[in-house]
Parts: sequence; structure tokens; C-alpha cells
Amino acid sequence: QVQLVESGGGSVQAGGSLRLSCAASGPDFSYYDMGWFRQAPGKEREFVAAVHRLGDGKIYGDSVKWRFTVSRDNAENMGYLQMNNLKPEDTATYYCAISQRGNMNPGSYFGWGQGTQVSVSS
Repeated sequence: QVQLVESGGGSVQAGGSLRLSCAASGPDFSYYDMGWFRQAPGKEREFVAAVHRLGDGKIYGDSVKWRFTVSRDNAENMGYLQMNNLKPEDTATYYCAISQRGNMNPGSYFGWGQGTQVSVSS
């Protein structure tokens, strides 16, 4: 059973950058697509990005496209989300999860981590 732990969040000013990490425990991480989601207080969980299990195919939510880059290193059981040009509206708790069929629907994912907080000030 794959377990995920997010890290790398923090507080930055608008225009800054952060790199989030998703550490996976378990032998089958590479069998799954991996997604990133975020949730701000009072809002629904929002799709951010996803990457195919082989690390090639990627999709992004409209609000982060051109600014965020998702990647993974299966040899190290790690997933990443590079976030550039951060905006106050990016403030949220960020989660990673895995899926047998990666898409934009959080219901298709499982193995959610505890999340890591990202705060962007204006």
C-alpha cells in the first residue's frame, strides 16, 4: 500500500517560488499516475496538476498552467510540484495522491497525504 507525505510548503511573497515534494512509501508507486490538489478554507478541493506514471504525460489546471510544473522520479519514489510566480490566490493546503487513471477528478485518487501549507502574501 502506497503512503504519501507532502513537504516543501511555506510562506512567500507574491512572485516567489516554492518546490513541493511528495515522498511515497511502498513498492508500487511507479504503477500509478500522481496528482496534486489544493484546498483553501471555504473552498472545494481543486485540481492542480497530474503526471502519468512514466513521467511523460502531464495535465494542469487552468489557474496554474504556465506557472507550475509537475514531475516525478520513480527511482526515488518522489513526486514534485515546482511553483513559480506565486499569487495570493495560490494560498492553500496542497495534497498529493495517486490514481489508476489520472484525471482532474479528486474522486479518482487515493492515498492522500497530510498536505503541506502554502501561503502567498501580496
